[in-house]
Amino acid sequence: MGELYIRPAAMVYGPDALAAVSQGSGLPLAGNPDIAWTLGLVSEDRGGSWRARKVQALKASQDGDVSGWIDRLSAARPAVCDLDMGEPQVMGIVNTTPDSFSDGGVNAEAETAIANARAMAADGATLLDVGGESTRPGSDPVDEAEEWRRIQPVIAALVGDGLKVSCDTRKGAIMRRATQAGVAMINDVAALSYEAEALTAAVDSGLPVCLMHAQGDPKTMQNDPQYDDVLLDVYDWLEARVNAVEMAGVARGSIIVDPGIGFGKSFQHNLQLLQGLALFHGIGVPVLLGASRKGFIGAVTGEKVAGRRQAGSAAAALHGVMAGVQIVRVHDVRETVHTIRLWRAAAGISSLG
Repeated sequence: MGELYIRPAAMVYGPDALAAVSQGSGLPLAGNPDIAWTLGLVSEDRGGSWRARKVQALKASQDGDVSGWIDRLSAARPAVCDLDMGEPQVMGIVNTTPDSFSDGGVNAEAETAIANARAMAADGATLLDVGGESTRPGSDPVDEAEEWRRIQPVIAALVGDGLKVSCDTRKGAIMRRATQAGVAMINDVAALSYEAEALTAAVDSGLPVCLMHAQGDPKTMQNDPQYDDVLLDVYDWLEARVNAVEMAGVARGSIIVDPGIGFGKSFQHNLQLLQGLALFHGIGVPVLLGASRKGFIGAVTGEKVAGRRQAGSAAAALHGVMAGVQIVRVHDVRETVHTIRLWRAAAGISSLG
């Protein structure tokens, strides 16, 4: 951490990205050959403004901190769960909770959750994120036995199908059970900080883990969240957490970060994080965006029913993909995959799948 931050900007795509990189006017974003950044927005004073500098000038800098940022922003990311981080991956959300904000508990019955998850995979989801504890604003914790009862049959069926399953949990005991059940990844909204056992279990699992930023716990996180600078505060917290988890024994190449849209953030905080999303590539690990059906989409579009926010959710996911995000976590897989495919075709990028 420090006072220097560089946020990639002026992105170009497809053949334009290849040309910019070959001519020296751009750099690949997180190693993705289909996205190049041609400007860096530089902040050297945490309370100051962002100053645009061309990539050529940044590359010519003799400042080691600048060089470090360039390397982290441009280097290719290793595969996660054998999935190529050089193209966008779509993670399907499988909430087995009766009180999910987004789908009204439609997957509370295991048979329904399994069928819907299989449909997501058929529609193009390469990861299926199965969770049994709602972390919506105002929610209460769920005890370990109940959480496992909800997710165990779903995980067993999907793993049995040969699908890549992520376990969405904060609890170390659940992580251990899920690891034994064959999941491919752990997704923790508390970034392995909910309890000491979570970090130990994640290390022991050897699995990739996604660390999400949240301010406060789900019960109170939306009670007037405050930041000095939400973009930089979240960036610094995630960078520090990645370093701590790596020191504890999780390989850096197995860590993903999520800025935690809607978790202890106001409407304006969410928009500021989306605007500055490319900054998070500076941590040097893959980035996951989970904005699907969230309240800020309703505030922008006027759609009060979470389950009818498919269009806004697809737009948010596309915004993330255009900012180089490697994984988008969504409820509406088909709409998201179609949106990304169409954009890639229009940008001269080969279509997904």
